[in-house]
Amino acid sequence: MCQHTTQMLGDSSNLREIAMEVNIKKIEGNWTLGYSLDKHTIRSTPIGYNEYGHMQFDTERPEAGEALFQLKYRSDFSQVPIIGQQLYNSFGGPFSSSSLVIPMPASKVRTRQPVTEIARDLANRMGIPCVENLLVKTGSTPAMKDIEARDEKVSTLVGVFKAYDVLGEGLFDVLIVDDLFDTGSSLEAATTVLRGYSKIRNIYVATVTRKR
Repeated sequence: MCQHTTQMLGDSSNLREIAMEVNIKKIEGNWTLGYSLDKHTIRSTPIGYNEYGHMQFDTERPEAGEALFQLKYRSDFSQVPIIGQQLYNSFGGPFSSSSLVIPMPASKVRTRQPVTEIARDLANRMGIPCVENLLVKTGSTPAMKDIEARDEKVSTLVGVFKAYDVLGEGLFDVLIVDDLFDTGSSLEAATTVLRGYSKIRNIYVATVTRKR
């Protein structure tokens, strides 16, 4: 689904101007509903080795992919409201029943976590809280590339996620925000853990980019 400057998912009466041109795709998993804004890269061509012997690439990215790259690898936090606005414009309708936003726990320690910053911005635009202490990563895992079986990856990750009882009474629809959808193993593990929390009803997923 290619989404240009005046398109969004959901009710057409809620159309808003969109800053980016995006190519939305539904992402499948054990969650209730999930979407990503666009591909992570369009193409990446090897251009030779640098002085340290590392292969360099000429990479073309879609707008969402470039914004995420600048945020994560150039520490350009001015990209946060741009990404947050796009997520809101594109997915505010389908995920409007969400009571709260959950940032996907980071795998790398940073002073400022890009995913958390994006989740906070999106939650603010949706008028709901960003709850950062509900889903927590409690340990480390081996490199996922060293685990071939998908089910094993998910079960390994389930063992390091924990859902804490920080919500009030009632049932809650939650929106997990992540930067990149690759194999989906981490999101499936997070969803599995959250489904064990009796106060959570529907689980939605929104990612900025996807690898496939």
